[in-house]
Amino acid sequence: MKRIWWIPISILLLSGCVPSGNDEAEVINTEEEEAETAIIPSMQLDDQYYRTLLPYKQSATRGKIVSRLNSRYDIKEAEHGLLRLSQQQFSPDDYYFQEGQKITDEEASLWLQRESKDNPQGLNPEDGRSQAETDGGERPQPELLAHILEQNYLVKTEEDKIRLGGVSIGLAMNTVYYSSTDDIPYEESIPQDQIAEEGKRMADEIVKRLREKEGMADVPILVALFAQNSRNAMTPGTYFSYGAAPKGETEVANWNDVDEEYVVFPTSGTDEQYRDIDTAFRNFKQDVELYFSNFTSVIGKGFYQSGQLQEMKIEIPIQFYGSAEVIGFTQYVTGLILDHFPDDIQIEVNVTSTNGAEALILRKAGETEPVVHIYE
Repeated sequence: MKRIWWIPISILLLSGCVPSGNDEAEVINTEEEEAETAIIPSMQLDDQYYRTLLPYKQSATRGKIVSRLNSRYDIKEAEHGLLRLSQQQFSPDDYYFQEGQKITDEEASLWLQRESKDNPQGLNPEDGRSQAETDGGERPQPELLAHILEQNYLVKTEEDKIRLGGVSIGLAMNTVYYSSTDDIPYEESIPQDQIAEEGKRMADEIVKRLREKEGMADVPILVALFAQNSRNAMTPGTYFSYGAAPKGETEVANWNDVDEEYVVFPTSGTDEQYRDIDTAFRNFKQDVELYFSNFTSVIGKGFYQSGQLQEMKIEIPIQFYGSAEVIGFTQYVTGLILDHFPDDIQIEVNVTSTNGAEALILRKAGETEPVVHIYE
């Protein structure tokens, strides 16, 4: 069996914001009307992660995402997916991350509502019904836009000041509209081409509005369209298109398709694309079941980009609690990962019980030895 590495996760997480060795965090000023002092952490955990300024500034609209999106899976992917797409426009080597500061809470509330005489700023379509149609139980036009997510990307100037260097906007679009008429709930599927067309129209309007804000005239703006999944889905939705409005432009140009997908394993379909990894996962699951019978299930979620599996996250809930059992089981599962899965994909296994997290196994793509942590 391969050698197991034991690491304190808490130290790993803290190292991103605590200087080590001779490296020291930079103290700089921001280009605000009222000068502020900010700290740039010296350490970057990975080249795919942005460094953030301290103290951390929260977005005025951050609380809305919880109530506007269908699941915690969508909430996480809407944020992480936009970070991932932003790296193509704003390199983590040159830019620092900050939650969105340009769209106010009041603006977001108005923009997410339906367009009406009382609210011409609404981006969702008008209700579209006459009073007679409303009284007769006619359904309104579905709301298409669920949430607006803003991320800011900052750059350091030659004068050691921080200024806004780019803005990313994620538009979370409904693929299913949930509502009710006469207190009778219903759901209505929305075609992909409709949310794509309307999402791009909304993107141009949002760019125009942002350009009118102070300091936004010459800031590049990236806009990405996110199709959130249904409420009962086990996987999140994904971004399906993105484009950018260069400095000074009021429309998004050069829309690009995004080919990303999440798949649950074991799969229930017969798609040839997933056959090999599904077979590997089923064999892994079968071997896990040989060790202990008193656990509930093994579920995997694969992340695909351009048809290629990039990452597999596996959840193993267990019902035993002894430390020796957890250690023995974790060692066994670590060996199974090496036996069943190719080393060109990242594998993350989380072992949990009713007490919470028990163990974490992580093998990065291209590496042969996993990193293992047993929670105490």
